[in-house]
Amino acid sequence: MYGLSSLLHVPFKDEFFQMKEVYINRLSKFLPNKPVENEEMESILGLVDGKPSRMRLKILGNNKIKTRYYSLDNEGKSTHTNAEMTAEAVKALFDDKNPISNLQLLACGTTSPDQLLPNHAAMVHGLLKCQPVELIAATGACAAGMQAFKYAWMSIRCGNTSNAVSTGSEKFSAWMLAEKFQPERDAQKALDANGYIAFEKDFLRWMLSDGASAAYFSDKPNEEGLSLRVDWVEIASYANELETCMYSGAIKTEDGGTKGWIEMTPDEWAFHSVFSFKQDTRLLGKNIVPSGAQMWKNLVERYGINLDEIDFFLPHLSSEFFRLKIDEEITRIGVPIPLDKWFTNLDRVGNVGTASPYLMLEELMNTGRLKKGQKIVMMVPESARFSYAYAQITVV
Repeated sequence: MYGLSSLLHVPFKDEFFQMKEVYINRLSKFLPNKPVENEEMESILGLVDGKPSRMRLKILGNNKIKTRYYSLDNEGKSTHTNAEMTAEAVKALFDDKNPISNLQLLACGTTSPDQLLPNHAAMVHGLLKCQPVELIAATGACAAGMQAFKYAWMSIRCGNTSNAVSTGSEKFSAWMLAEKFQPERDAQKALDANGYIAFEKDFLRWMLSDGASAAYFSDKPNEEGLSLRVDWVEIASYANELETCMYSGAIKTEDGGTKGWIEMTPDEWAFHSVFSFKQDTRLLGKNIVPSGAQMWKNLVERYGINLDEIDFFLPHLSSEFFRLKIDEEITRIGVPIPLDKWFTNLDRVGNVGTASPYLMLEELMNTGRLKKGQKIVMMVPESARFSYAYAQITVV
């Protein structure tokens, strides 16, 4: 018995079940406030226990990010919620010729929703104040934006809707404020007086950024200008093989498992900074590249991809540290993509998690770099429990 995802790979001849082509006709973004330079970061996020981070310069030296965006003012006060940024990106997809009243489905992916309930997509829909629409919210790490992307694509592909919007968005900055770590430092001073937060928590304070981006999908291409035909989307989890690497709302146990916030007391939440983002960099460096490279090789074989026909490769890089490692690995296993075909904007917009794949595609589409017939491959690694998403797009 085939599931929907499997059905999309099966050729149907029945005239009553003809899979539709799916096109991205518009892409938009919302980046809050002004770009934040490296030297400004700690003045906005604050000093934990009044001390500068020992690791900030090293981490920034590895990730090569020069500017990013925070939905905070210079005093660290919030200027936008995640839902508000996402709603602004969605609104930018529509105009008088194609009003938002035509929207049929809204799929939203995020790592950092404003609350547990209602879900992120419902909060965005509430701000849009449009007609009733179908909703889906994908919550996870970076691949959640591509899960929303795939849901929108599948809905049109199988005829459930004729249009859809998917989004990726993050509000990481509020999670990274020094005040969120101070209770842990106060509680631990009796045990460790150095005043610095653990590396696995400090690491992500200098990696993550805020913003939102959105894509409008349709069963028809633009009448004028270019469209992006989505040829296929593939997503796979390797959680069956690998333990948790990036996490929030939990602590890791000695056996490699996790203990979630719901099983802990409020005092434990504060003592462990449970709701901060944490990264097991040992696992990250060992596993993030090989598993994703092997999946790419499998897809090249499954779809008969001619590597020479790829015009743009859009890898979501959490850090420039991984660029050459990915290049070396896909070259070693025989599925290389020349570095001059790679396109990223990490250094300018930062690592915006679920929004990053959209932001790369948006910049390509809206800055005049695309021509009909070109092929684009997107790659989105997720380190939370190691998932990977790939998509192929043809410019039409």
